[in-house]
Amino acid sequence: QAQLVESGGDSVQAGGSLRLSCAASGYTTSSAYMGWFRQAPGKEREGVATIYTRGGATYYADSVKGRFTISLDNAKNTLYLQMVSLKAGDTAIYYCATTEGPVPAIQVLDVAVYNYWGQGTQVTVSS
Repeated sequence: QAQLVESGGDSVQAGGSLRLSCAASGYTTSSAYMGWFRQAPGKEREGVATIYTRGGATYYADSVKGRFTISLDNAKNTLYLQMVSLKAGDTAIYYCATTEGPVPAIQVLDVAVYNYWGQGTQVTVSS
């Protein structure tokens, strides 16, 4: 069973940058997708970015395209999310998650298809 531990959350000014990390252990070779999700106060959890672990294809929510970059270091079993040009609307708890495939392309950012989750890391962006 995969265990995921996020780190890197912080409080930053709008326009700033952060890099989140997610250390994976008990990682199974059958895990097909890993991703970042976020949940703002009073809102539902939403998909931010995901990566296909076996081929490297990446997927982004429209709200973060061009600002966030997801990457995976297989040697370190670590998932990253580089965030630049942060906005107040990016304030949320960010979660790392993984799932075993296959997953239809239309669902790669769907919270419901991910079955292993980290505890989350807080990102606060002040304007």
